[in-house]
Amino acid sequence: MAEPIVKAQDIHKYFGRLHVLRGISFEVHPREVVCLIGRSGSGKSTLLRCLNFLEEPTSGAVEVDGTVVRAKEKGRDRDERVRKIRISAGMVFQEFNLFPHMNVIDNIIEAPINVKGMSHDQAVALGEKYLAKVGLMEKRDEYPARLSGGQKQRVAIARALTMEPKVMLFDEPTSALDPELIGEVLNVMADLAHEGTTMMVVTHEMGFAREAADRVIFIDSGVFVEDSPPEEMFTSPKDARTRLFLQRLLAGEEGRGKRK
Repeated sequence: MAEPIVKAQDIHKYFGRLHVLRGISFEVHPREVVCLIGRSGSGKSTLLRCLNFLEEPTSGAVEVDGTVVRAKEKGRDRDERVRKIRISAGMVFQEFNLFPHMNVIDNIIEAPINVKGMSHDQAVALGEKYLAKVGLMEKRDEYPARLSGGQKQRVAIARALTMEPKVMLFDEPTSALDPELIGEVLNVMADLAHEGTTMMVVTHEMGFAREAADRVIFIDSGVFVEDSPPEEMFTSPKDARTRLFLQRLLAGEEGRGKRK
């Protein structure tokens, strides 16, 4: 088996006295799709943000594509290693974070030009490639205000892909969308998964996790409770906490379906 593309070792994260992540260790291999599920406040998004140092782990170490950064390191060499990790780990957020004063293509090429030093023409060609991949070439020159939420998120995915990262991190990418727009984003993500893109996805979309994930991890109170293939997770979860979470989640989905 190939070497892991992501390694986390004994990650702890405190916010003041609140112990959010409690010694998490795991690996993700190339082409794997890993979905993180759990209640709000369980530490899912914090873990994802610690992987590319949008949050500083309190202790532990993160490795992405061979670059290691340990918590509490300082100095220019450490900053350069964090920069490498951020280039290798593309992030898609709950909110789209598009620059409102820039059109779609300029939003997409901003990072490749300014972070990777790519030429304008090279960045545009790459940006158009990934804009076509998410089905939005016709929106190339539009401004974000003229896009739907689903279109904005697909632009955000194209922007992350244009950096050609080794792993894509998705932090609840559909949670800010109206229900009728969720499918278009999940379809793009499913296509990426089937093409072999390495992905870590924080999600409440159990259908996506069931169909696209290689592994599903249930996190509760800052620890990994269960880590298994989706068919095992959703048909015969081992831990009582996992079973209770899934029962409540599926009951909520059924209730929403009846109200529609």
